[in-house]
Amino acid sequence: MEETELCFPQLNTSCVKPKRPLSDTVLIYMILSFISLLTAALNLLVIISISHFKQLHTPTNSLILSLAVSDFFVGFLLLFQSMLIDGCWYIGDFMCVLCWCIDYIITFSAVGNMTLISIDRYVAICDPLHYSIRVTQKRVQVCVCLCWICSLFCFIVFFKDNLKQPGQYNSCVGECVIMVSLSEQVVGFFIYFILPITVIVVLYMRVFVVAVSQARAMRSHITTVTVQGSRKVTAKKSEVKAARTLGVVVGVFIICFCPYYCVSLADQENLFNASSAAYVICLYYFNSCLNPLIYASFYPWFRKCTKVIVTLQILKSGSSDTNIL
Repeated sequence: MEETELCFPQLNTSCVKPKRPLSDTVLIYMILSFISLLTAALNLLVIISISHFKQLHTPTNSLILSLAVSDFFVGFLLLFQSMLIDGCWYIGDFMCVLCWCIDYIITFSAVGNMTLISIDRYVAICDPLHYSIRVTQKRVQVCVCLCWICSLFCFIVFFKDNLKQPGQYNSCVGECVIMVSLSEQVVGFFIYFILPITVIVVLYMRVFVVAVSQARAMRSHITTVTVQGSRKVTAKKSEVKAARTLGVVVGVFIICFCPYYCVSLADQENLFNASSAAYVICLYYFNSCLNPLIYASFYPWFRKCTKVIVTLQILKSGSSDTNIL
């Protein structure tokens, strides 16, 4: 008989390592490490760009910055998640709860940031005359802070039992298990998925309709469009482009998150095998790596900022005043 391999051979209560070919384990480690480092590096470029260059200090970019911060932490979180590839958790029960804490907080804050981005684009496109009055830098910063605080508060409420005694639900040493009741899962599912996704889709449908009408007006050399009855406003091409770009970000977000949330309340053992479940989780995390790539594809300022940062021109005096738009 093949000898059973334990996570902690010196302990009789240790978990048993699942059997997996060494080549598969090495390949998974390499892929996850690459995605983790790429995610952290790309989002760090976004964080530095928006934080450093004064021209990028706008309400919309403040929301993008908050989203980049949550995506940046996802990159580091993947390094810890890779420990579970061989089925063992080696760094203790407290770190297990802490990693779950970071996971849920950054995930829920990302959902909140996506909702705020949708609201921002809705006001910018559908009510441009009042945008500068309603959406100010201070108000956006307050909303971002509330988003992160609410994520932390909800985590504490949902995981209070796990925080009291970390590891109490582990069946063996080397396991990382967090227990959430079905009622709490249902409440969280509606608060953090159904409600925000509904708001996002409804707002972006409205934004899409208005953006299309503005694009047609601009192609017809019409400089004004009617918004809210008889009010006339100037069509802003940059706002429409920003709405389209962030629309792609939101669309990719929904595509990446839907499979994970759709099975979160279901019996995953009956729906998925280990491989398909891994793909769903990887897609869930890979969204954090895609966002900066979307910015690089649609935003010239991001490509220019990246060049300034990589060539270390950012270290020069007065680089924050560089014209990158």
